[in-house]
Amino acid sequence: MPCTTILVGKLASYDGSTIIARNDDAGADHFMPKKCCVIHPQEQPRVYRSVLSHVEIPLPENPMRYTCVPNALTGRGVWAASGVNEANVAMTATETITSNALVLGADPLVTYVPAEKKRTVSDRTGDIDRSDASFKEESGAADGKDIPGGIGEEDIVVLVLPYIRSAREGVLRLGQLLEQYGTYEMNGIAFQDADEIWWLESVGGHHWIAKRVPDDQYVVMPNQQGIDEFDLEDAFGAQKEHLCSADLREFIADNHLDLSMDGSFHARYAFGSRDDSDHTYNTCRAWAIERRLNPRSFCWDGPDADYTPEDDDIPWSLRPERKLTVEEVKYVLSGHYQGTDYDPYTKGGKGGMYRPVGVNRTNFLSIIQIRPYMPEAVRALQWIAFASNVFNAIAPFYANVEEMPDYLTFTEDTVSTDSFYWSSRLIGALADAHFAKNAIHIERYQNKVFRRSHELLAKLDRAYLQEGQALEKANLEIADMLREETDRALGNVLHESTKAMINAFSRADA
Repeated sequence: MPCTTILVGKLASYDGSTIIARNDDAGADHFMPKKCCVIHPQEQPRVYRSVLSHVEIPLPENPMRYTCVPNALTGRGVWAASGVNEANVAMTATETITSNALVLGADPLVTYVPAEKKRTVSDRTGDIDRSDASFKEESGAADGKDIPGGIGEEDIVVLVLPYIRSAREGVLRLGQLLEQYGTYEMNGIAFQDADEIWWLESVGGHHWIAKRVPDDQYVVMPNQQGIDEFDLEDAFGAQKEHLCSADLREFIADNHLDLSMDGSFHARYAFGSRDDSDHTYNTCRAWAIERRLNPRSFCWDGPDADYTPEDDDIPWSLRPERKLTVEEVKYVLSGHYQGTDYDPYTKGGKGGMYRPVGVNRTNFLSIIQIRPYMPEAVRALQWIAFASNVFNAIAPFYANVEEMPDYLTFTEDTVSTDSFYWSSRLIGALADAHFAKNAIHIERYQNKVFRRSHELLAKLDRAYLQEGQALEKANLEIADMLREETDRALGNVLHESTKAMINAFSRADA
């Protein structure tokens, strides 16, 4: 899926939390309703079968309970996307990334080949949609049997999150699965515990690399291979901050992938892309976010800019100029090039030239915050928003619970304001058409939900510490606040947009 990811190390965040966040964006021609729910051990399969690739994978015994944000509608797979398990280990999967012909020729993707010979052709451009028939191979298997594909975004959270007790364990489990079963797509995946964040990138069909996010830095990941500097000596030695597939050195050497001129190994040169489409779709998003978070560290604009929206060497990670809050993470993941000529809501500029971070087709945003100063039971918060981030609001929910409120889990194919997903979609569609008139209502809505969320968290944290209040009850109180403010925002936007309808006429009958 075309997404954007931000990772914040514990010394770069405002309260010492590790933070991982990702926009889950749909393809250009469809939207996918989502819900946030809890999966219990008895609901976890013991043999997993992928809908898209048909691969079957036996799973370990004794899975843990975990939250996730799966597809609300059945038939296209789980796509569990983002969650936290009961050991307070989190992951978000996946960020679709790019590669190059050398890598994919040396280690081809493992695609599903159906038994029935069927020629399919796709000339799809722009966003990659791997959920339809056009993703099949051009010819069937010669022996009349299906050939399963590898694992992909549909599968990864279900295969990994219930079984890991640290971020590092997550990297190692997923790495083993990639080596054994392969993958049919290039992906980046974040793993998080209270102390560490790791970022894993698949390399071709079976290889992978992973790097620990520096504690005092943040990482920005649009839809392209991102890790730049990679220490192979550490990966094959102490493994303090780098991990990789067992034969990566031989893979690099045998296929002449090391393109660095200074003797160091540069992963982005070796495994990544630098296509024209990257410059209008990917690098521009990294530029916009880092420009916001490090405005004085570099020159971002003009003829003397250190980095421009189309540069291929924008840093994978940076030390921010000030500590980052959840609000700041939400803001940059809602970005549409505010304050630049590239803002599509500014007339007379270059709006539409570059792909914004906050687009109309976002399914959800999950920001997972693991607070090391809190007891285990209330340590993990999963902040959730649905639909376009430019217009939505995000609220925190305790992750160590038996169930999530109905307002987050009720998402059907029928539009209803009983659903936070559909209410958020309605606000975005109405406000976008009359952006200037509705901007103040959206800003007030977003700020009000943030303010009331922090107020409620302080109260509910105290209630748990002093009285042991059930966290499911606490989440219901947050959901009630969220619905109250969302309904109010929808009414304000509906009123403003109605006044701006084309068929308005100034003379009244009274």
